[in-house]
Amino acid sequence: MNIQYLKYALEVAKQKSISKASRALYMGQPNLSRAIKELEEELGITIFERNSKGIIPTPDGEEFLQYAKRILLQIDEVEEIYRVGKKKKSHFSACVPRAGYTAYAFAELSKSIDTSNPAEIFYKETNSMRTINSVLKGDYNLGIIRYQTTFEKYFESLFLEKNLVSETITEFSYVLAMSANNPLAFKDDIQPEDLSEYIEIAHADPYVPSLPVIDVKKAEMSEFVDKRIYVFERASQYMLLESVPNTFMWISPLPDEMLTQHNLIEKECTFSNKKYKDVLIYRKDYKLSELDKMFIANVHKAKEGM
Repeated sequence: MNIQYLKYALEVAKQKSISKASRALYMGQPNLSRAIKELEEELGITIFERNSKGIIPTPDGEEFLQYAKRILLQIDEVEEIYRVGKKKKSHFSACVPRAGYTAYAFAELSKSIDTSNPAEIFYKETNSMRTINSVLKGDYNLGIIRYQTTFEKYFESLFLEKNLVSETITEFSYVLAMSANNPLAFKDDIQPEDLSEYIEIAHADPYVPSLPVIDVKKAEMSEFVDKRIYVFERASQYMLLESVPNTFMWISPLPDEMLTQHNLIEKECTFSNKKYKDVLIYRKDYKLSELDKMFIANVHKAKEGM
């Protein structure tokens, strides 16, 4: 197989157009079309098809492109390792939920990076759907996803179908987070109806595979609350909780340092009986690096300190 053809296919997928890809590759359009056709014949699959949006990968093509990306990344890594006079570059990438303890674990990992050698570190906070897709595509090596245990069968089925390794990090119930100045902070036994006059800060992008978003929201959202601010970004969530005293948010327990930093408190509620899991995922064909292992160890350490 011609390695150059893998680069051609990835560029066509990126541009969604043979003509645009040929210009980006500085080659003639007929030559690029011929190369893609030869690659498809060699593999015995159709990689691309046309629709109203342009040229898009077929299901077989999507799978092939994932392999192609990983192969080219591994070739680059090998060249970096054995190039004369070149220091080995450390790589780390993780997609995680918007959780305080994962941010704490990442900060601890960052302290351990050898600054005498090159390094590329990527850390992204997002929802479960984007994490799974990013890991499957090879854009990120590690993922941590969060789901309500009620939906566990949907996620386990997806892990099996997509050849993902999964490892439970923690199982927990949400606690109420709020400003230390929130009137509810002084109440001992908070009940659902107590929240009706307050504003809930909520994640803006819930996800469960094979279920409509509306059904997921029904399972996650309280019927006693009719005022919500949906926020994607964790730092903004904490800022709202800290600066707007009549807000609250359901979260996984935070390390004490983060609670102090943002002037927040946590309240356990007897009526909150939903269980959640945070689960580590990565591809079965991926070998954990030393940085990966350090991050996972830091995650478990941060979790134990919650």
